[in-house]
Amino acid sequence: MVDKKKKSNRAKRVFVNNIDTYSSKYIAKFLSTCIVGSSLEEADTDEDGLGVDEPKLQDPKLQNRTFKIVGSVSNNEVAKPNFALECYSSQNREQLLPRLLECDVIVYNISENATSGLVDEAMWAISALHSEMERFTSQKIFILISSVMTWAMSKPIDPNDPEIPLTEEDYRRKKPHPNFKEHAKAEKTVIKLGKTLKSKLSSYVVTAGVQYGMGENLLHYFFKASWLGESAMVPVFGTGTNVIPTIHVSDLACVIQNVIDHKPKTQCFIAVDDSKNTFEDIVKTISFVLGQGKIEKVPKEQAYLTKALTVREYLNVNLRLEAVLLKDSFNIRWVSETGIIDSINWVVEEYKQLRQLQPIKICVLGPPAVGKSTVAEKLCKHYKLHHVRLRDVIDEKISQLVETVKWGQQEGSREEYVRNAQDQLDSLNDSMQRNEELLYLIMREKLNSKPCKNQGFVLDGFPKTYDQAKELFYDEDMELNHTTSRMPSYNKNIIPEFIFLLEASDDFLKERVQNLPPSLADDKRYSQDKYLSRLKRYRKANVEEETVLHYFDELEIHPDVIGNILRVAGHPRNYGPTPAEREEMKKKAEEERSRQVVLETAERKRWEAETTAKMAAQLAKRLGEVERQQRVLLEARSRPLRNYLMMYVIPLLSEAMGECCKVKPDDPVDFLIHAKHSPETLLLT
Repeated sequence: MVDKKKKSNRAKRVFVNNIDTYSSKYIAKFLSTCIVGSSLEEADTDEDGLGVDEPKLQDPKLQNRTFKIVGSVSNNEVAKPNFALECYSSQNREQLLPRLLECDVIVYNISENATSGLVDEAMWAISALHSEMERFTSQKIFILISSVMTWAMSKPIDPNDPEIPLTEEDYRRKKPHPNFKEHAKAEKTVIKLGKTLKSKLSSYVVTAGVQYGMGENLLHYFFKASWLGESAMVPVFGTGTNVIPTIHVSDLACVIQNVIDHKPKTQCFIAVDDSKNTFEDIVKTISFVLGQGKIEKVPKEQAYLTKALTVREYLNVNLRLEAVLLKDSFNIRWVSETGIIDSINWVVEEYKQLRQLQPIKICVLGPPAVGKSTVAEKLCKHYKLHHVRLRDVIDEKISQLVETVKWGQQEGSREEYVRNAQDQLDSLNDSMQRNEELLYLIMREKLNSKPCKNQGFVLDGFPKTYDQAKELFYDEDMELNHTTSRMPSYNKNIIPEFIFLLEASDDFLKERVQNLPPSLADDKRYSQDKYLSRLKRYRKANVEEETVLHYFDELEIHPDVIGNILRVAGHPRNYGPTPAEREEMKKKAEEERSRQVVLETAERKRWEAETTAKMAAQLAKRLGEVERQQRVLLEARSRPLRNYLMMYVIPLLSEAMGECCKVKPDDPVDFLIHAKHSPETLLLT
C-alpha cells in the first residue's frame, strides 16, 4: 500500500496547450505549485495542501512531488514562463506527438476560443494518443477544457419552471451555440476515445463557465471601461436579463487538479460557481466598484461593432447550470464559490495588481503665476491623471447641486435630500471665506471620487497653508487609532505621494504677469493690484513656522524643487498593458515596421520607374526638338542656293531640256553639255 501511494504521488509531467494565453497560463501556473495527490484529502494549504507557496518550492522534497509543466506557446517571441520546464513553439504535429507521449497528463484548453484551429488540434491530439495507447507503459489522462457555449441552446428541463438548473446528468440533451458546434463535436470525440481502454488512456471533458479573475480576459472590456471612465455609462449589450454561468480561473485550475488526482469514473463535469448572476448585475457591479456605477443598455448587435470585445457570444448566453459532481466528488478549495458579484472587491484588487494599475497622486505648489497650472496640465496628459483645482471643483459642485435641486423638485425626491442640496448651494454662493469647512468637504469628496482613486490626480496650488493641509487630509479614523502618535493624522487614500515646488523671484513673476494677454490676466485674477496682494500673502504664509511644506515634511513626504519631474514620479502607472500585451504590441510594432519597409521599398521602386519614364520622355522630347532645330538650320542655309538655282540655272536648264526632247539626240547628256556653252547655237541647229 505504501509503495502504491508513493507511486501515485510521484511527480507527473503535464502538458498544457498555449500556456502563454490567459486561461491556460493560470491553470498551468497553479498546477506547477500543486503537490501530486494533495486534493485527495482535505488539507491545509500551508501543509501539503492544494498549493505550495513560492518560497516553499525551493525545498527539493516538494519540488519532486509537484506537477511538472510543459506546454506549447502561441507566440514564439514570448519568454518561457518560469513555471514551465519546457515550451514548444511552431512545431508541426509530427514533432508535437513525441512531446505528448512523454507526458502523464495532456490538457487541451479550447474554452476561450471560438475558432476551429485549436479545436482541430485537440481532436488530433486525442486521436493520435488513442492510436499509440498500446505502447503506453502507464495510464495517460487527457482533459479537454471546453466552453459552456456547448450548452447554450439547451432547453429548460421544465418549460414551466426555467429556473431549474441543468446538471451533468443532462449532458445528452445539451445543444451547442451555432458557433460552437465544433467544440461539441470535440467533446464527443474525447469521451468516445476515452472509453476504449481506460487502463491506458482515460479522458475527461470539463465544461467551464465564463472565466474571470487574475487580471480579466473575457470581461476585461467592462473592467477597463469602468476604470477609465471615458464614458459616463458602461454598455450592457441587450436586455441584460440573461444569466451567465461563471467561474474564477483559479477555481477552474483547482477543478483540473482534482480531475488529475481523483481519476473519477464520470467523464463529464460542469465547472461553474454557485452564482446565478445576470449580465446586467455583473456589469453594474463592476461599474459601481471601479467607476460611476452607471450602465446603459444598448442593442446587442452593437457588441459586434466593438473591437475591444473578444468572444461576444458569451455575453448573450442564458444558462442555469449547477456543478453537482464537483461538490460531491472533489475537494475544491474555492476562492470565489458564490461568484464575481460577492467577490468583486478582491477581484478588483487582483485586477489592479496584475494589470499594474496604481494611482499617482501629485501636488504642485508655488507662488501665483509661476506656472503651476501649465505643469499640472502636462503631468495630467503624460500620466493620464485628473487635474484638481479648487476653483474648478467648486464650479463642478455648484453645477451638480443645481441639477440635483432642479431634478429633485421635478421628480418629487425626498424633501430633506433636496433641501440639503439647496443649503450647500446657498453656502457656496456666499463668501468662500465663511465656508471653509464646506470647501474641505467638497475637495475631499473630489479626491475620494472613483476617477481620482483609480487613476490619480494633480492638486494644483492647494492647499496653501499648514492648517488647510491638515484639514483637507485629516482622517478621523486614524486619529482614533493613533492617539499617541506625534505624526499628524492623514488619509492615506488622498494624501499626495509627490510634492513639487515651483519657485521664481518676485521680479520675474511681476514681469511675467505684465506680459500676459489682458484676457488671460483677467481670467486668472492677475490684475496688477490683485496680483501683488496675492503674491504678498503667499510670501508671508511661507515664512511662518508652520507652512504647508512643513506639513508634508512631518509626514516624510519631502518636496522636490522643480526639475526633472518625470524622473522623480517615474513611469505612468495608470493603465498599461500586461507584459504579454507589451510583447504583443512589440511584435505588432515590428510587423508594422516591416510592412512600412516593404511599402517604402515598393514606393521607391515606383518612384524610380516613374522617374526613369519621365527622363526617357524628356530625352525623347529634347531629341525631337534638336532634330527640328537642325531641319530649320538646314533650311535656312539652303535658301540662298535655291534662290540662285531658281534665278540662273533652272530657266536655262528647263529650256535646254525642252529642246533636247524635241531633237531627241543619241547622247542627251552631250547635247545638254554643248547646249550649256552655246544654247543659241543648239537652238538654231
